Amino acid sequence: MSDRRYVTTGEVIGPESGFLRGHGTLAKDGKLQATVSGFVQRVNKLVSVHALNARYTGEIGDVVVCRILEVADRRWKADCNSRQNASLQLSSVHLPGGVQRRRTQEDSLQMRQYFVEGDLISAEVQKVQSDGSIALHTRSLKYGKLNHGMFLSVSPSLIKRCKNHFHSLDCGVDVILGNNGYVWIQASQRKRMGEQAAGGEE
Repeated sequence: MSDRRYVTTGEVIGPESGFLRGHGTLAKDGKLQATVSGFVQRVNKLVSVHALNARYTGEIGDVVVCRILEVADRRWKADCNSRQNASLQLSSVHLPGGVQRRRTQEDSLQMRQYFVEGDLISAEVQKVQSDGSIALHTRSLKYGKLNHGMFLSVSPSLIKRCKNHFHSLDCGVDVILGNNGYVWIQASQRKRMGEQAAGGEE
């Protein structure tokens, strides 16, 4: 039974024996059948089918691209293409200069200096609650606010989970492939610096 294989509704995925039926599957006549069209995903013995139009389901360690929706009490609410808005706690962001300390009341009053409504950010899934809600963090220099680029949205099923979701292409473009189906494309930092230097010489 191959993982990530595309199946259509009613298609036989494989034998039922030795496997556990997950969502998007049906046991019939000793075989597992797909109840939706999508990609087969197998985790140990659990077999499920993720529909192409399904919303994003977070997993710890996922890289995501999100849009800030609200600045609340010591946290931000963000759209990450899931059934519920994600939450980014003030204690889970990278402070300027990389300072490691407890967040103060002054920090909470200055939250809009970090992110405001409408900002696009890259982040990592820190925790997935029992109700499916997602907690994020940006405690790394590779995460944070995204500027001067293009935002794209695709089906989360098209983004394969892998070790690296940050890519620098030879054509001078940097790409962030969010596990949640949100993609960020921008000119590479090296290219931007070269263009700025060229502009200064003119």
